[in-house]
Amino acid sequence: MTDPVVAQPFPYFEEVEEGKTYNWCACGRSKTQPFCDGSHEGTGIKPVLYTAEATKRVSFCGCKASKRGAICDSTHNSL
Repeated sequence: MTDPVVAQPFPYFEEVEEGKTYNWCACGRSKTQPFCDGSHEGTGIKPVLYTAEATKRVSFCGCKASKRGAICDSTHNSL
């Protein structure tokens, strides 16, 4: 398995819609960050499904090291 690439050293702020499922890029290679575009093929890393519980702005992890999966937990501050 290949290690994820840091897409950016801070979160992506995106508006999400309640009930909608998003494919968060876990590999860091997607050109449509923070969402998956299939660039993970062959890396052994799969996207993480995130289903919005409410319509709101979400901080998606950009460093790909969050312990909360798709959601930023400020791990980027210690990289």
